[in-house]
Amino acid sequence: MSDDHDHSHHDHDHGHEHPPAAPEPAMVEDAGSRALAEALKSSFFIVQVVMVVMVGIFLFSGFFKVGPNERAIILRFGAPVGEGNKALLGAGLHWSFPYPIDEVVRIPYSEILQVKSTVGWYFTTPEQEALNNEGQGGASLNPAVDGYVITGDGNILHSRATLYYRVEDSIRYKFDFVNASNTVQSALDNALIYAASRFNVDAVLTSEIARFQETVRSRVTKLVEAQNLGIVIEHCEVQSRPPRQLKTAFDAVLTAVSARDKLMNDALSDQNRTTNRAAADAAGIINAAQAQGIALVDAVGAEATNFADLLPRYQANPELVENILLYETFGHVLTNAQEKWYIPEHADGKPWEIRLQLSREPQAPKQSVAMPSPH
Repeated sequence: MSDDHDHSHHDHDHGHEHPPAAPEPAMVEDAGSRALAEALKSSFFIVQVVMVVMVGIFLFSGFFKVGPNERAIILRFGAPVGEGNKALLGAGLHWSFPYPIDEVVRIPYSEILQVKSTVGWYFTTPEQEALNNEGQGGASLNPAVDGYVITGDGNILHSRATLYYRVEDSIRYKFDFVNASNTVQSALDNALIYAASRFNVDAVLTSEIARFQETVRSRVTKLVEAQNLGIVIEHCEVQSRPPRQLKTAFDAVLTAVSARDKLMNDALSDQNRTTNRAAADAAGIINAAQAQGIALVDAVGAEATNFADLLPRYQANPELVENILLYETFGHVLTNAQEKWYIPEHADGKPWEIRLQLSREPQAPKQSVAMPSPH
């Protein structure tokens, strides 16, 4: 009976499946640690790769190029790398630590820079400047927006200047001034006002335009050298105009001045022509008189020499000398005569009587006429 009971119990066990046994806690911890370690290892590798790439990008970003018309200076934590001109980097490819370790400062070198002074110019918009249509202005000048300069004779003018310069000392130009170009423009403003105060209105607009421009250039050069900006002035252009409200009056004055100058130039030309012609005539008369005087003096000197040579002979035999002189005189007087006769005088001084028989001109011989021969 016990066997049946065991057998039935065995059959009952086979009729119902039992769940597997749960793993032990130590085994679960080992698997989790291995998974976490592998995940950390993969993550660390990825982080390493990313860091290497970022470092490469960081270092590669330090390359920079300097143009042919500029120089560059590397500031490392605010201080230049190198001393003096050695700190200047020339044209080409260079490298520095990226910001914020290094900072690259570019400085114009051989490029021609320019600044404009409009302190003495009326207000215009860029569109008006581009179209060359600056308007007629208001009824009167508005000092709040319109600039102007005052000339030495108390007139108001509009004047503006453009200065072209080149940087010679790049370090001084960049680091000794907060904004060197503003300093140059201030010097140009000063020079424009200074020059206007030393010219009258006609000189600025018409008669001495070049000298006015040169005065502006000389003044700004003096100020730049005094402040030691490290630049070289290349050229200065100055443009001046009368107030727009008085343009008609100024044009009338300029027309009158132009007509006056033309008349004066014509008169001076006539004067020069007349003076030159009179001087030429006077020179010709003087030269002719001097030549005649020299010839007369030479002739008189020659006659005096001949007389001095002839005097002893005359004193020795006056009659012979007289006859010789007489024959020479006849030779000069009767040079073209074919026949010459000399008629001496009688002892009593009476001339000889000469009778000439003059016949008519000889007749031409008659030409014989040939008779026809008989047949």
